[in-house]
Amino acid sequence: MSERVWIFDLDNTLHNASAHVFPHINRSMTAYLQRYLRLDEEAANDLRVHYWRRYGATLSGLMRHHGTDPGHFLWHTHQFPDLPKMVLRDPRLRNVLKALPGRKVVFSNAPQHYANAVLKLLGVNDLFDDVIAVEHTRYRPKPDSRGFMHLLKKHRVRAGCCVMVEDSLENLLTAKKLGMRTVWVNAGNKSAPYVDVKIRDVMQLLQVRGLRTED
Repeated sequence: MSERVWIFDLDNTLHNASAHVFPHINRSMTAYLQRYLRLDEEAANDLRVHYWRRYGATLSGLMRHHGTDPGHFLWHTHQFPDLPKMVLRDPRLRNVLKALPGRKVVFSNAPQHYANAVLKLLGVNDLFDDVIAVEHTRYRPKPDSRGFMHLLKKHRVRAGCCVMVEDSLENLLTAKKLGMRTVWVNAGNKSAPYVDVKIRDVMQLLQVRGLRTED
C-alpha cells in the first residue's frame, strides 16, 4: 500500500479562526476594498462577501473583475500585530498529528507568511512536510483544482493516497473529484455525498476508522 498523505486546511481546521482571526481578516479586506475601489464601508463589505460566496475567495473576484494585484492584497489584509493573542492553541493537537501515520501537508488559501506564523504558534510547524500556500497555486485558491494538482505533482503522490481534512464543503468536492478521501470538520448536522467522514473537530481524527487509502 502506498504511503498515506494527510492534507490539512489551516483556518477552522487546525485551529479556530472564527473567534479572532477571521473577523480581523474580514475587516482588513473590507478596508482594502474601501481604499482601493473607493467604496463606502457597506458596499465594500457586500462586495467582499459576494466574491467570497461566488468564487470561494474574495481574492478571486478581485483579480477577475478589478485586476487586483494578489501579492499587494494579501500583504495588506494579513497583517496581525497581535497574532499570538488571536490564535487559539489546543495542546492536544500536536499529539493527534504525531499519531497519524504518513506524511502531512498544509494546503491553505492564506499567504505563506501567515500560514507559517500560525503553525509556529500552534507548536506543530515541525510536523508538516510542506505548506502549500496561495502563492504556490498562482493565486488560484481552493476550490480551484490548480493547487491540488500542484500538490500532487510536487509530492509525487496519487490522489487515491491522500486524505483531505477541511472545513469547506466546496474544497472537499474538488478533492473528491480528484479521487481523495475526504474528512469534513464541522460541528453541524449536515452532510454531503462527497464527504467520507465527518468530525466535529480535528481532535477526533484518531477515533475515525475507514480512512484507508487505495492500494
